[in-house]
Amino acid sequence: MQKTISSEKVNIKIIKLLKNKIFIYPTDTIYGIGCDATNSKLIKKIRQIKQRDSKPFSVIAPNFKWIYQNCIVDEKLVKKYLPGKYTLILKKKNPNFLKEVSDNNFIGIRVPKSAFTKKIQKLNIPIVTTSVNLSGEKPITKISEIPKKILKKVNFIFEEGILNGNPSTIILNGKEIKR
Repeated sequence: MQKTISSEKVNIKIIKLLKNKIFIYPTDTIYGIGCDATNSKLIKKIRQIKQRDSKPFSVIAPNFKWIYQNCIVDEKLVKKYLPGKYTLILKKKNPNFLKEVSDNNFIGIRVPKSAFTKKIQKLNIPIVTTSVNLSGEKPITKISEIPKKILKKVNFIFEEGILNGNPSTIILNGKEIKR
């Protein structure tokens, strides 16, 4: 049974409850579904919920230091695009790092420019970030659009009204990739 909470009412007590949960949340683009990116059991469950194969997920980085510790990156590139409506595709320093999230040498890194992101970053862990839609379907911009079969399988829903509806822009090797 999930609980819907206005994202404005999220406090540290609620954030701590998310550690072992799957939740739907607002980003600066669309609604996402996520969990602790170090919890392989929850990641597998999100793949089942989305009916998604092993295609890599991205993560919301807990902070910039974490990005520099775990990825090979040009600091200027990070500062140019993050926080913001971008996903940076970066090479992992260790190919086995967050292997359940991305089983190749690269990982998508996001830092959405949103109040909710600042709140979940207080967990100080990477959070899986992927659109809450079923794989291959259009992005979700309001909670009422989310299929009931998805809603039934999450623990928390954080609502922030209608979002802008455009997925984040992919940045690969410093260049924008059109979706």
